[in-house]
Amino acid sequence: MTQAYTGGCACGAIRYEISGEPIFQNHCQCRDCQHKSGTGHGSYLTFPRGGVKHSGQATLWNMVGDSGNVKTRAFCPTCGSPVYMTFAAMPDVFTVHAASLDDPGRYRPQVVTYAVRGHEWDSLDPALPKFDRMPPM
Repeated sequence: MTQAYTGGCACGAIRYEISGEPIFQNHCQCRDCQHKSGTGHGSYLTFPRGGVKHSGQATLWNMVGDSGNVKTRAFCPTCGSPVYMTFAAMPDVFTVHAASLDDPGRYRPQVVTYAVRGHEWDSLDPALPKFDRMPPM
């Protein structure tokens, strides 16, 4: 059995523990992720929801993503750290921000999504496959 993925917000008020391996790991260059991160992309690990345990009270913000589907961003009301996301169109998955991991070195990006919105100054690994939108998972 692999070691659980653990993490949370900067102040520790929100914590998660996830058993199992991620089913998808990506850099996303959509405008929403650019706004959220303050840079050119966001970096994420997506897991089956069944292996997720989390604690603490997150502030939730529902928004419509580039896909036209509702996604819910969860962040800490105390320190403001973005921690996880859920998606109305994919209720069986749970996505965490790579930087929220206790060991961010476990993040292994597989693809770049929404590359059509990327900026020349946001240099990502050129070997990663790029998709103009979200590929099927």
